[in-house]
Amino acid sequence: MNMAKAVVYGLLATAFILFLVFFPQTNNQLSNPNCHHHSHLPRHTGLNRRLGSRCRFGTFTFDPLLSKVDRVYYADDHHHHHQSSIIVVENNKSDHQVVDDDADNSDHDLHRDQEYYRYDGDQEGRLNITLRLIILFPLLDQSPKDGIVTSAELGSWITAQAVERLNYTTRKELASHDLNGDGLISFHEYLPQFSDADIEKDGMAHGEAGWWKQQFMNADVNGDGFLTFDEFKDLLHPQDSQNEKIQRWLLREKIKRMDLNYDGKLNFAEFSDNAYGIYKNYVEYEASGADTPTAHDKFTELDVNKDKLLTVEELKPILSYLHPGELSYAKYYTNYLLYEADENKDGSLTLEEMLSHEYIFYSTVYSDDHEDYEDDFHDEL
Repeated sequence: MNMAKAVVYGLLATAFILFLVFFPQTNNQLSNPNCHHHSHLPRHTGLNRRLGSRCRFGTFTFDPLLSKVDRVYYADDHHHHHQSSIIVVENNKSDHQVVDDDADNSDHDLHRDQEYYRYDGDQEGRLNITLRLIILFPLLDQSPKDGIVTSAELGSWITAQAVERLNYTTRKELASHDLNGDGLISFHEYLPQFSDADIEKDGMAHGEAGWWKQQFMNADVNGDGFLTFDEFKDLLHPQDSQNEKIQRWLLREKIKRMDLNYDGKLNFAEFSDNAYGIYKNYVEYEASGADTPTAHDKFTELDVNKDKLLTVEELKPILSYLHPGELSYAKYYTNYLLYEADENKDGSLTLEEMLSHEYIFYSTVYSDDHEDYEDDFHDEL
């Protein structure tokens, strides 16, 4: 029985690594203007057609090692793919470690100990999923260290991976566009395709120079004409920004797609036919089947001034549903893992439960599907 299980693990692990190598995910949606890949929450839950889509960097992965492997293999459009970007070496324990000769120093912050980069001992370098979970479990079990990973601990871990992805893609984009090396990004550095004449025209249609200039100015908090790292991250990842100007911009753009009478607001019919469906899909998942507010009840709740119209400000409470970002998906992914692996439904995970459902933590959690409810915010470029 153990031998059969070992064989199955080996085959599945090999298939997983082959999938990782030969089916790359696309980088950040802004760094690849033609990206139209649509990603969803796990198909296992039946929610892939219901929850919003995103063209994202890689797979939303539980394990930072897999994020690291993915980054090294596909950094700079495979520029280093044939230059041994990943070197698998054998140590004196006959285990394997991954050495990244192209990574940022900041990538080492999560795992300084070489133990965190161990593979199993075979010459194929296949990922030992059981070993990885054993290694990762004490990193999740932090507050307190009691042999149980709570929902809060798991959520904190997965959110940290999401934040690292946001920071990583921002670092890569900044390095790519910062031509003078001053650590700041000007409008021309980021969008050199727009000439001064284009900017003077100030076209505000989606994707035109004026449209992008407005986004740039929204992100430029101090108004000096340059974006710092944090400001640039807000521009690249507006769905995860806490900048109120960016949040209002996102909502205005969303309203434009739903506002049939072009008054800049949503009446009940416009809300019910469009925004409510997106909101409902997420809330039903969050509530795990509990009662969800009706369209009328939610509209009434949001309509603070009771004028039967919803403004940008009144829609802010549901922004994270209308425009979910990496941090929102971190929450949904946490809920998914708990739902699948928490056998006794006590809201936490033991190591045994994780090992019993180990491939839940190492499956591709987004699938290609074009039946979605919203387009990517920056998909035009």
